[in-house]
Amino acid sequence: MNAPAVTTLRVALGGVAAVTTYALIAAVQILVLNPLAAVPGSSLAAIYAEMDAVGETMPVTMPLLLLGAGVVAAIAVAVLSIRSRLEPTLSALLFLLLLIIGTPGYFVASFGPGMNLADAFMISGGDHSRWSLLLYAVSLVAAVAAVVLATRMRGSRPAVVKA
Repeated sequence: MNAPAVTTLRVALGGVAAVTTYALIAAVQILVLNPLAAVPGSSLAAIYAEMDAVGETMPVTMPLLLLGAGVVAAIAVAVLSIRSRLEPTLSALLFLLLLIIGTPGYFVASFGPGMNLADAFMISGGDHSRWSLLLYAVSLVAAVAAVVLATRMRGSRPAVVKA
């Protein structure tokens, strides 16, 4: 394996790890941290039980499926990057784009649980835990990095590594 191919492999593995970590943090934020922050002093089990008692549920499957779609997309980008021998910079740009769309993905995944939490406890449906700021910051940094990387790529070598 030549040096660019090894670098592409490293970028692909790092990109999958970054997107997976983002999705895991988002899932913990939606299903654990936000409910605990929304109803201070209550345990997670008590929050879920109270929601159930008033006819609301904490939807778990849909947020996990939506966040899992990002991980599947990252794996697809990794496979595409390695099999097509994309240049490491182009592969990195694709992973940065996935991290950028993490914010709208997080919003969609958290909407149902947030609304059910709001309906059960008569509170706002927005984020109550500040951990969501970490997700927003990662997406913002990814957007800046993508602009910088795309600017540097402009007019450079072709996107496919010669074998």
